[in-house]
Amino acid sequence: MPDQEPSAAAKADQHSAPPMTRPLRWLWLSLAVIVADFGSKVLASAMLVYARPVEVLPVFNLTLLHNTGAAFSFLAGHDGWQRWLFAVIAIGASIGLTVWMRRLRAGETLLAVALALIIGGALGNLYDRLVHGYVVDFLSFHWGQAYFPAFNLADVAITLGAISLIIESLRDARRGRASS
Repeated sequence: MPDQEPSAAAKADQHSAPPMTRPLRWLWLSLAVIVADFGSKVLASAMLVYARPVEVLPVFNLTLLHNTGAAFSFLAGHDGWQRWLFAVIAIGASIGLTVWMRRLRAGETLLAVALALIIGGALGNLYDRLVHGYVVDFLSFHWGQAYFPAFNLADVAITLGAISLIIESLRDARRGRASS
């Protein structure tokens, strides 16, 4: 009968897809993020005067800034130890996410993209921390006199990766409820 509930074994088979073929191939996206991030930071550093905004749109400026902290300049006011803490976190996260990527199953494309974006963004900012001691930021949005923290392409990649992880998590939760 077609309306019968699938057995527990059939449900388990639906969720145990074969391993993804060559999951580490998605690291090309990480490399693309690193190259685009590096190139944009080199251009911003060469063409912009530090802390002098260049208006692009009424709500968007290019403004060269150096961030010794993390997101929203977290821990930026400290005497330099945070540089090494954030470097260790970026290396550890990149290794952990790469291991996770190796274990992906067939059909987990959005998850592979998310992990690759986060790895690329983490390594893009890691380069800045290790070479300069700060992260180069230059994308600045504002509304009137209210300015949001400046950021860079690596930050964009990390944010898009995190949003993709959330979407994938919600899809998994919905699939789990649907098969229950």
